[in-house]
Amino acid sequence: MTVGIVMLVHADFDRAAQIARHWVDGGCPVVIHIDKKVSDAKVSSFKATLADIDEIKFSERHKCEWGMWGLVAATQDASELLLQSFPNVRHVYLSSGSCIPLRPVQELVAYLDAHADTDFIESATIEDVTWTVDGLEEERFTLRFPFSWRKQRRLFDRYVSLQRRLRVKRKLPFKMQPHIGSQWWCLTRETLEGVLKDPLRGKYDKFFSRVWIPDESYFQTLSRTHSRKIESRSLTLSKFDFQGKPHIFYDDHLQLLRRSDCFVARKIWSGADKLYETFLRSPEDALTIAEPQPEKIDRLFSKATERRVKGRHGLVMQSRIPNDMWRHGKSCREYAVFEGFDSLFEDFIPWLKRTTELRVHGHLFNQDIVEFADGETMFKGGMSNSKHLRDYDPTGFLRNLIWNARDEHQAFQFGPQDNQSIHWEFATDPNACVAMITGAWLIDGFRKGLPFEELRKTAAKHQKIESTHRDALQSGYANAKSRIWTLAEFLEAPAENLSLVMNDISPGLGRQITEAPKMVDLTGFGAFVQNLKNEGMNPFVLGDFRQDDGREVSEKPARKPYLVR
Repeated sequence: MTVGIVMLVHADFDRAAQIARHWVDGGCPVVIHIDKKVSDAKVSSFKATLADIDEIKFSERHKCEWGMWGLVAATQDASELLLQSFPNVRHVYLSSGSCIPLRPVQELVAYLDAHADTDFIESATIEDVTWTVDGLEEERFTLRFPFSWRKQRRLFDRYVSLQRRLRVKRKLPFKMQPHIGSQWWCLTRETLEGVLKDPLRGKYDKFFSRVWIPDESYFQTLSRTHSRKIESRSLTLSKFDFQGKPHIFYDDHLQLLRRSDCFVARKIWSGADKLYETFLRSPEDALTIAEPQPEKIDRLFSKATERRVKGRHGLVMQSRIPNDMWRHGKSCREYAVFEGFDSLFEDFIPWLKRTTELRVHGHLFNQDIVEFADGETMFKGGMSNSKHLRDYDPTGFLRNLIWNARDEHQAFQFGPQDNQSIHWEFATDPNACVAMITGAWLIDGFRKGLPFEELRKTAAKHQKIESTHRDALQSGYANAKSRIWTLAEFLEAPAENLSLVMNDISPGLGRQITEAPKMVDLTGFGAFVQNLKNEGMNPFVLGDFRQDDGREVSEKPARKPYLVR
C-alpha cells in the first residue's frame, strides 16, 4: 500500500513538474488538477513535460477562485480519479504546486503505515475556532455566498448585508455539526470514498456550494461522519500572518523548515532554488518516523508577527504607517524637552551641555531653521537642517532624530513660537521628559524692546498656543513625564525646581549640580507685565506675577477705561 498525491496547480509549472516527479520517484502516484483559468498552451506544455510518467494523471479542470466552490469540485474530481486509477493507494494527501516535501517520501509512507486507519485533517467546531481573522464564522454556513470576495467585493458585502436585514438563516442538512480547518489534509481511502460516494452527496454539495470558503469546511465536516479515527491536525506546515495571509518560505528559511520535522510545507517561493535543491535530493541518512513538530518554530513565528505588528520602539515601517494603533512605542529611547528655560537663563544650553551628558539641541522646530546641537547643518543619518524637509513630516523627523542617535540621550528646546504640529507627538510619548515654564517666552519680548502694540498681539497669540500645548501635556491621553510651572511658581525656588528636572532626566543628577545657569536680569519685568494687563491682556500663563519695581516700561498713554452703562 502507498500514498497518493492530489496536486492543485495554477502557476509555476516548472516547479510543479519538479515536485510531481519527486513524489513519483518516492513511489507515490499523482493526480494533478490544473486551474481552468490557465491557458491551453501552458496546459499542453506542462502535460508534455510529464508525459513520460504513467503514474501522473490529470483530472477534469475547474475554475478555482479563492473562497468559492471550484476548489472543492477540483479536489473531488482529482480524488475520484486517483482512487479509481491506483487501487493500491491507502492514504490520499492533498497538496498544491507550491508545496514541497521536507522529509524523504519514504518517511511519510512509513509514518502513514504506522497510522493506517488515521485521518489527518484539522477539523474543529465553530465554537472552538479562534484563528479566523476578519472573517465570518457561523454565518459562513447560514448565509449564501454566490459572489467572489476578492473580485466582487461590493456585491459580496451588499448581499451579506441584505441577508442580515432579511434575517436569512440556512439550515445545515440533517442537523450536521459544521467544522472548519486547514484545507490541506491526508485522508484514508475508506474515509475519502465514504465522502465521495455518500448517497446524500448531492444535497451536501448543493449546500456547501454556497458556503463561504468551502474548501476549509466541506471535507472537515463530512469526514466526521465517515472517519473511524481523526487526528485534528494537518501534516502540512502552513503558517499565516496576523491578517490571515499565508507566510511564504524563502531560501533563508532552510534551517527553520528542517527544525519543524514536518513532512510537507507550503507556500514555497518558486525562486527558492536552495530549498528545492536541498529537500528534493535523494536521502542519504537513515529513515525515521519522527512526529512532525511544527510547535518548534511557533515561537519564532509569534515573534515575527509581533515584530510586524508592533515593530521596534521608535522605528516605524511602511506596514504600520496607515494605522496609528499598530505602533509599538513612538520613540526608541528617552529624550528631554525644555520649554522656557532658554528664555529664563542666559546660558542654559551651554550649561546643560557642561552639566549633563545630553546631546543638547536648540529649537529643532524653529519656524526658520532646524537648530541642531553645536550649530550643525547635518545630523546623523543625513538629516538636514532644512525646515522644509522637516515640516514635510515633523513626526517622522523627531522619530528619526531619536533613532539615528539612539546611543545618546538627547534634549531640545520648544516653545509657542515653534512649529506646533509636533506637540501631541511628544505629549503622548512615554519616552519624553518635558519640563515647561509657562509664560517664560514673554521674557524674550521684554528684553528685545519690541513696539508694545506688536508685542501685545504676539503675546496673546503665543499664550493661546501655549495653553493648548499645556492642556495636551495634562490630558488623559498624555504619556510623557512632565513638570509644569508658571513663571511665577518657578521663580519661587529656581534652584530646587531645576534640581527636580535634572533628577527626572537622570536620578541623582540634581544633587551633583555645583554650578547654576545664569538667570537673565528681570528688573522691570513686573512692570512690563502690569502694562500688558493695563492694555487689556490677561497673561494668566505667568501665574501670580507681582510688579517688582513699580516703574512703567512703556510711555504709551494709558487707554481709556472701559465704560459700563
